Amino acid sequence: MQFELIDPGADARGRDRCYQIVAECERLDAPELPVQSARDFAAWLTGFGDPRRLWLALDEAGEPAGCYVLTLPSRENPDMAVCLLAVRPERRREGTGTSLLTRCAREARQAGRLRLAGEAPDDSPGAAFAAASGGRPGIAFEFRRLVIDGGLHARLARLRAEAAGRAAGYTLVSWRGATPGGYLAGSAQLSAAMADAPADDGVEPQIWDASRIRNFEQTLLSSGQQLYTVAARQEKTGCVAAITQIRIDSASPGWAYQGITAVLPEHRGHRLGLLVKAEMLDRLIAAAPDVRQVRARNAGANVHMVAINEQLGFRLSSVRRDWELDLAAVPAAGGHLGC
Repeated sequence: MQFELIDPGADARGRDRCYQIVAECERLDAPELPVQSARDFAAWLTGFGDPRRLWLALDEAGEPAGCYVLTLPSRENPDMAVCLLAVRPERRREGTGTSLLTRCAREARQAGRLRLAGEAPDDSPGAAFAAASGGRPGIAFEFRRLVIDGGLHARLARLRAEAAGRAAGYTLVSWRGATPGGYLAGSAQLSAAMADAPADDGVEPQIWDASRIRNFEQTLLSSGQQLYTVAARQEKTGCVAAITQIRIDSASPGWAYQGITAVLPEHRGHRLGLLVKAEMLDRLIAAAPDVRQVRARNAGANVHMVAINEQLGFRLSSVRRDWELDLAAVPAAGGHLGC
């Protein structure tokens, strides 16, 4: 097995070869969900701040058999490395995954990291490999999809009326594209409020300040994606109390992706989460009639947000979780973190 280091910003061919392997795994592991587009994959590789290293595994004939992307968080969780590892389905059980992970673990150690984490769908080959290799499973993250059908409009009207009855004193505002300067500080506060969302033990939540939000939005927008945001302002104070965001990638036709939904702790209990999400879906239907399905991701333990999504019509499609290896205690070979 040969390994080739790929520069994701300069080597489009190498990047695409890795993407094709990752996409094959996504189609196999979660057939009901959309496959990440090549341009979204490229934006993730080259943007969002954290250093990433991409390695491609080639067989004796020079054909790609697997790949991994190693992310080294630069702010939160400085002792952790995150691995996206994928093996072409027909090349499984040949030792490719173990070879890739051995190299990935060694690289993470050399960077001074003590833990290596990666996501795998429940009941998948990746999860079985991680468990057999001594990986520790984390909390469940549930992926749901909403089908935009003929009954959604009436359901949204009913839910909005119900939520509005508890949300007196708040006004809805919306924008398309980057967050306007006047709302950036409020958006950062709401992103920080996500810090109390369920997470694995010992994992620090990301703090989304104004700079990180700007980088995230500009990376997505420059890759050709669209962003839609709805927020709730308290009329008395002008405080941005709740927010929800959806993005559309035209390279994934028919789909939209639910992003952040957050409510400031002191404004919870007014059904603002349901209100902004129902308003968002109404606006999505009007602005993007080609979108027929929406994907959402939540921690399974986040019962409040899961309940809101279920009310809106989202239905469970896939369950995934992070698996963590202790690099100080586990040999470099072990665990298949990915496909």
